[in-house]
Amino acid sequence: MGELPSEPAAWAALALAAALVGFSKTGINGTASLSILLFATVLPAKESTGALLPVLIIGDLFALRFYSRHVAWPVLARLAPWVVVGVGAGAVLLWRVDDAAMRVLIGAILLAMLAVQVWSRLRPAKDPDPDSRRGFGRRSAAAGTGVAAGAATMLANAAGPVMVLYLMLSGFPKLRFLGTMAWFFFAVNVFKVPISVGLGLITWPTLLTALCLVPAVALGAFTGRAVVHRVNQRQFEVATLVLSAVGAALLMV
Repeated sequence: MGELPSEPAAWAALALAAALVGFSKTGINGTASLSILLFATVLPAKESTGALLPVLIIGDLFALRFYSRHVAWPVLARLAPWVVVGVGAGAVLLWRVDDAAMRVLIGAILLAMLAVQVWSRLRPAKDPDPDSRRGFGRRSAAAGTGVAAGAATMLANAAGPVMVLYLMLSGFPKLRFLGTMAWFFFAVNVFKVPISVGLGLITWPTLLTALCLVPAVALGAFTGRAVVHRVNQRQFEVATLVLSAVGAALLMV
């Protein structure tokens, strides 16, 4: 990203994406997939991952401000080493693929993650503990989730659906769910910064763009906090999944 966007339409799309980031971080998860799509539409696909990362961190800070006390530290401790493995694998792949392949890859990751979310809603939740269901031990569940989340977040900032599935099946209360998600993504996104800088994905124009988008992130974050207890979450998430699936499919065309 050698320079700031110049067209008003591009800034409008980035501002909408930033607001959706804030809303997803503090309200109803799922809208972040639309942010990935909008950034990858306005910017080259590879550069969009680096441009979106500072915006995500800003959203994480709002989420920490609201929910930092509600966190399941043992869950994060089990995931941490496996996330590092996944991020490393994603960084290697990110370095090797070209921009056209990256667009297809981002679209495929989003579709796969959306399929996971749909499956989790259709499958009866007989066991509320994801670490013990159907023969999966605590370590194997954490390993699979951590590697998948690390690779998805490095390649396309798209680890949200993986973590939503893992934590949703744990039966966490809403605030504990949001607090654990907030700390997880803040730590992972900060960990990704030096890697993204080394790959040339984060530059001074990238950081300046993120700074310009702070008001949009704040608007989304405060809106998300206000409506999280006032909307039918199931209907909203179904609509978001449909829109995200359409956007992911368009990326692959």
